[in-house]
Amino acid sequence: MRMRAIADTGAGAGTAAGSGTGHEPDLRHHGDAEVRAAEGAEGLVPTAPADSTPLTDLAVNVRAGTPPAWLKAEIAASLDGLAAYPDGRAARRAVAARHGLPVERVLLTSGAAEAFVLLARAVRATRPVVVHPQFTEPEAALRDAGHTVERVLLTERDGFRLDADAIPPDADLVVVGNPTNPTSVLHPAETLASLARPGRTLVVDEAFMDAVPGERAALAGRTDLPGLVVLRSLTKTWGLAGLRIGYVLAAPDLIADLAGAQPLWPVSSPALAAARACTTPAALAEAAAAAEEIAADRAHLLARLGEFPTLRAVGPAEAPFVLIRLPDAMTVRAGLRARGFAVRRGDTFPGLGPDWLRLAVRDRATTDRLVTALAEVLGAAAS
Repeated sequence: MRMRAIADTGAGAGTAAGSGTGHEPDLRHHGDAEVRAAEGAEGLVPTAPADSTPLTDLAVNVRAGTPPAWLKAEIAASLDGLAAYPDGRAARRAVAARHGLPVERVLLTSGAAEAFVLLARAVRATRPVVVHPQFTEPEAALRDAGHTVERVLLTERDGFRLDADAIPPDADLVVVGNPTNPTSVLHPAETLASLARPGRTLVVDEAFMDAVPGERAALAGRTDLPGLVVLRSLTKTWGLAGLRIGYVLAAPDLIADLAGAQPLWPVSSPALAAARACTTPAALAEAAAAAEEIAADRAHLLARLGEFPTLRAVGPAEAPFVLIRLPDAMTVRAGLRARGFAVRRGDTFPGLGPDWLRLAVRDRATTDRLVTALAEVLGAAAS
């Protein structure tokens, strides 16, 4: 496979290495900016579409129609206890039981984003490597903590698939997403497991793994791999981005180090209630059913996108989003917004450029409306 490692010389460095466009990508840009059209959503204006059509969010990967009513009720019930300081013991036990792990291997966090910050502060690494394109917060957190970050860029030529040989042998901290945001690639579990070794911290971001049918390729629950750290988020499948709840699975000594870097009471009582509720057998069954539904909706989306000869989708896609490449994607993005659709620009991900967009998977009716709008935009561009 043709992959290349590119060294970044520090917190402010890394020129053309970032996105292939001659500038360093904005690691702090996220899909919510596309919905707000706020500062940082280049080329967009902070208004609703011209015809006041409600904006359909295809930029943020939170499952539509969530949180479900039963989960809202669980969270609301926790409000009666807000006078007391949060007690995370029950939620921690629930997460541990969900993965068949001892409680000492679980740390609850204020979303996966906090976990990246804790790791950057607590892990003493001399050669940290981040595999890109992927979620940019891990690298941003490492830079903020003073690390010099080296990037391994996966290529479109190889379908953005990881070759374990591309990772420098002496890398003592490796960060990779699975399934990967934004490429929707699911790396085989054996490929990622082969990266584990004594003296190396292997961080696998599994924020979207519960959207993969059967959670195949998951490493959560593994205790046989030295230095393995798995991050999970409850915000995507359950619609809890505003509540902030995630967790880390790792060896007890690293969990203790990460906990030592947290402030007191880092996770709120409502978030702890959500963690307990989302790890019950009934909730796991609902998540599994949702994953199957997402897979069917994604297949429909990819089939409809295949109707456009100038558009290429990365495949096989395995996450609740797809990555597409098409000419003049930034203009297309603006045209879609004018027609009521917010989509995620791709050029802020290292290794991508201005011809890339990410689309969240939605129901078939929404996809069909998107395809109609896309046809209008592309037709207008061709005329």
